[in-house]
Amino acid sequence: MSKRLRSSEVCADCSGPDPSWASVNRGTFICDECCSVHRSLGRHISQVRHLKHTPWPPTLLQMVETLYNNGANSIWEHSLLDPASIMSGRRKANPQDKVHPNKAEFIRAKYQMLAFVHRLPCRDDDSVTAKDLSKQLHSSVRTGNLETCLRLLSLGAQANFFHPEKGNTPLHVASKAGQILQAELLAVYGADPGTQDSSGKTPVDYARQGGHHELAERLVEIQYELTDRLAFYLCGRKPDHKNGQHFIIPQMADSSLDLSELAKAAKKKLQSLSNHLFEELAMDVYDEVDRRETDAVWLATQNHSTLVTETTVVPFLPVNPEYSSTRNQGRQKLARFNAHEFATLVIDILSDAKRRQQGSPLSSSKDNVELILKTVSNQHSVESQDNDQPDYDSVASDEDTDLEATASKANRQKSLDSDLSDGPVTVQEFMEVKNALVASEAKIQQLMKVNNNLSDELRIMQKKLLGKDAN
Repeated sequence: MSKRLRSSEVCADCSGPDPSWASVNRGTFICDECCSVHRSLGRHISQVRHLKHTPWPPTLLQMVETLYNNGANSIWEHSLLDPASIMSGRRKANPQDKVHPNKAEFIRAKYQMLAFVHRLPCRDDDSVTAKDLSKQLHSSVRTGNLETCLRLLSLGAQANFFHPEKGNTPLHVASKAGQILQAELLAVYGADPGTQDSSGKTPVDYARQGGHHELAERLVEIQYELTDRLAFYLCGRKPDHKNGQHFIIPQMADSSLDLSELAKAAKKKLQSLSNHLFEELAMDVYDEVDRRETDAVWLATQNHSTLVTETTVVPFLPVNPEYSSTRNQGRQKLARFNAHEFATLVIDILSDAKRRQQGSPLSSSKDNVELILKTVSNQHSVESQDNDQPDYDSVASDEDTDLEATASKANRQKSLDSDLSDGPVTVQEFMEVKNALVASEAKIQQLMKVNNNLSDELRIMQKKLLGKDAN
C-alpha cells in the first residue's frame, strides 16, 4: 500500500469501521463480511483485493483511494441519497445486519442490478446513448476528474471506444496527457494499451513521447498483466519488461522425458485454437487464479472461530451471464483441477501465449476448449503410488482414466527451469515456492475441516433447540 488507511474510513456497503478490502472497479473500500458477498458475484461485477495482504501496483491503489475519497460510492447509491428513499423505506445495509440475507440482498441490488444508479432518460436507440457517453469519456480523461469518468463508465461508456473523428481511444488521450490514474481506471474497465490509433501509435508510444516514463512502464505492465499474473502464481516472479523480457515459462516436467500421447494431444489442441478462443480460455484461467489466490488470502485473514457457514466460500467461478452456458461450465470445471493439473494448464497457456505473440499462430476449424479442459484433467488424474509424500492434495477429476503410471510419474518429476531466453528459475526458488504451496494448501484443508466440524456442531445445536421447542 502507498499509505495506511485512515481510521475514519468505513465500508461503502454497510458503514462498518476499518474496511480491509477494496472493490477495484467500483472504487470502494469494503469490510470482510461485505467482501464475502462481493466475491460470490464474480469479477465481472466486483474485482476485490485485500488492502494489506495483496500486492498492489502503487498507482492502481492510488486510483482506488482517489475514487473512494472523492465520493465514488455516491455513484452506486445515487437514488438512496434522495430523501424520498427514506420515506419509501429504502435504506442501505448497516453493520448489525446479517450477511444473509440482508447485506447480500443490498449488495446484489447495488452492484449487480444497479438499482440505485442514476438513470438516463430512455431513448429509442441505446447505441446512440453509449456512443455519446463514450465521446464524453474521451474528452474527460485528459483531466484528473476520476469520479466523472467512473460515472460515465457506470452508465455505459466504453473504455475501448475508438473515436471516429479523433481516430483514437480514451487511453490514447489519457496517455498523451500523462493522466496515469485515468489510465488505471480505463484499464480496469478493459482498455487495451496495445490498441493503435489512426497513425499506428499505441498509448505506450504517446506516454513515451510525452516524457511520462512511469506511465509508459505501467502501460506495458498492464499489457502483459494476464501472463504476468499466471507466471507469478506459479513461481513468484514477474518478467523484467524494462529489459525486454516479457514472459517467464516455468516447466513442470523434465524436458528429456517423453510426453504421453494424451499430453501431446492437449498441447496440440491448445495450439489449434483460434486467437479469439485462446484469449477466452486464458482469461478464464486468469479468473480462476484470482479466485484461488483471493480464497487463500480470505482464509488466512479471517477469524477462524467465525468461519462457520458455506456462505463465505466461493467453490468455483460464479456464472457470468454474458458468457455462453458452455463457457460458464468450462470455467467452473477449472475449480476441480488439483494444483498439479492446474499448473500444467497454466504453463501450456503461457507457452502458447508467447508463441502467438512471436507471430507463429496455428489455425483450426474445430475449436474446442471443453476438450482441452478434459484432456488436461485426464492427463493427471492418475496419482503416483510412490511412498514419498504427494506434492499436492488430490482432487478427483471428471472422468476415470487408465493412463499408464509411468506417464503420471514423468509429470511428477518437477524442475522449474525457465525458458532460457527469459532467464532461469533456480531449483532452490522452485522448492521454496513448492513448499509454500504445500503448506498453504495444508492450512486451507485444516481450516476447511475446522469449518465443517463447526458446521456440524451448529446443526446439532439447532436440532436440539428444535427438539426443545417441540416439547
